[in-house]
Amino acid sequence: MRIQQLTHTQVMREARDYLFITFGLFLYALGWAAFLLPYQITTGGTTGIGAIIFYSTGFPIQYSYLLINAVLMIFAVKILGPRFSIKTGYAILMLTFLLAFLQEVVNGADGTPPQVLGPGQDFMACLIGAIMCGIGLGIVFNSNGSTGGTDIIAAIVHKYRDITLGRMIMACDVVIISSCYFIFHDWRRVIFGFVTLFVIGFVLDYVVNSIRRSVQFLIFSKEYEKIADRITHETHRGVTVIDGVGWYSKNDVKVLIVVAYKRQSVEIFRLIKDVDPHAFISQSAVIGVYGEGFDRLKGK
Repeated sequence: MRIQQLTHTQVMREARDYLFITFGLFLYALGWAAFLLPYQITTGGTTGIGAIIFYSTGFPIQYSYLLINAVLMIFAVKILGPRFSIKTGYAILMLTFLLAFLQEVVNGADGTPPQVLGPGQDFMACLIGAIMCGIGLGIVFNSNGSTGGTDIIAAIVHKYRDITLGRMIMACDVVIISSCYFIFHDWRRVIFGFVTLFVIGFVLDYVVNSIRRSVQFLIFSKEYEKIADRITHETHRGVTVIDGVGWYSKNDVKVLIVVAYKRQSVEIFRLIKDVDPHAFISQSAVIGVYGEGFDRLKGK
């Protein structure tokens, strides 16, 4: 019975991951179809390569994206193993479909992508498209997904060379964005590409880390028992009591350690003030708290 329950839980967790991956890919594809492609803006990754090919030849971006990733996936399966490739393969196929579908929905009768914000609004389209792409990628990554592309290249190179993943991905993106100059002969397009890359990275980091943002309190008070009881019963957060020594006074003290969500910090401060206005409190930001009452420990 226990094994069946565990299997059911795992199936539901995987189904939820795929649902959120699909939603994130939808936002990412919509950002490209509605804002980046109509204003001829590119960025890093294999989607950026597909966009450059589309701008120069008219070959659909989704097919370039699919072909490049298909080649990379062959190497990924052989070098990195099949476990790396399951959700990545799903994401590649789903993003290919969504890019094609949303371009059909957004494009005009003649097949050209319309500039929904009006002509001359390149920078605003760059920002909106990048924000949507960043949110979409953040949702995908939070669900243990990947869109492939330069992630695969970086992972392969990292396996054989002492080069960090972030540095390798950045190097690939710089080359991809800079290459659009040879198509448009306009440094303005290159700058828009780097702005898009920066905004996507910033939003992606915010989405990935914001849901894990927590705070840690160290509380020093003679009324530690009352404070611990109220925190436990009113905020439903655990409290750890450890022994300490005040080195200046040489007196024994009790220290409360509390880890809580950031949104609960004001409530905890007010609670402590009600019990002991003279309590000494240290608060620090914590990213990534795993265990009972917080995020589950997950692995790719």
